[in-house]
Amino acid sequence: MATALITGGTSGIGAEFARAYARRGVDLVLVARDSERLAEMVAELSSVSVETIVADLADRAAVDRVAARLEDSARPIDILVNNAGFSHKIPLLSTDTATFDRGLDVMLRAVLVLGAAAGRAMTQRGSGQIINVGSTSGYIPTGAYSAIKAWVMSYTEALSIELRGTGVTATVLAPGWVHTEFHDRGGAVKSAIPEFLWLDPQPLVASAIRDAAKGKVVSLPSLRYKAIIWVVRRLPQSTTRWLARKISSSRSEAQRVTVGTK
Repeated sequence: MATALITGGTSGIGAEFARAYARRGVDLVLVARDSERLAEMVAELSSVSVETIVADLADRAAVDRVAARLEDSARPIDILVNNAGFSHKIPLLSTDTATFDRGLDVMLRAVLVLGAAAGRAMTQRGSGQIINVGSTSGYIPTGAYSAIKAWVMSYTEALSIELRGTGVTATVLAPGWVHTEFHDRGGAVKSAIPEFLWLDPQPLVASAIRDAAKGKVVSLPSLRYKAIIWVVRRLPQSTTRWLARKISSSRSEAQRVTVGTK
């Protein structure tokens, strides 16, 4: 019986990973800040064993506790899903360094520490999967979140090279806009995003699980996003920066109009 540890496993893509693995008979270790939502997931996923860890991954001591669980040889973890994260749209010139620090701790440092812990433990056993949730925004420079997700992409590719031949794989999932509460919490103006760019979480996660099982390093969900990113990666950097400016200005205008109509 396999076991998957999922950070941010009570909402959005993380919750869908939990449901998808439960349907496949995989036991779970769910990590999240909210104990009530963890309890709700335990009740929902009663078909498998669900262990919970209440942890804020901006707290380094909490990250160490999760890392220790990943390296517990008596209770091996076969799959790690580094999913915890949040969106923030503060300008790069902002003095709000606390938000920047939290983003770096949760979406960069925790991914690094937990990926290393899982990699060490899985390598000793000769098998395992590490899935890091990135973003297609990592291909287009639209702010701090994009920069962090670009790091997640690069880190996962480097990790896959280091793990080559060990029986352990590393996969980065690069979703676009997904119908979850993630964008609501981040203050996104959904009307500014064309409908054809929105993805449903269930097929997105199903494709990521298939890609990880095949050992694919990059999982791009849906043919439309595969096509979009294929084009973006071949554009001149000056064109990519122009596209990023258009996206950023479009978001700012949509936000201004929305606030002005309230």
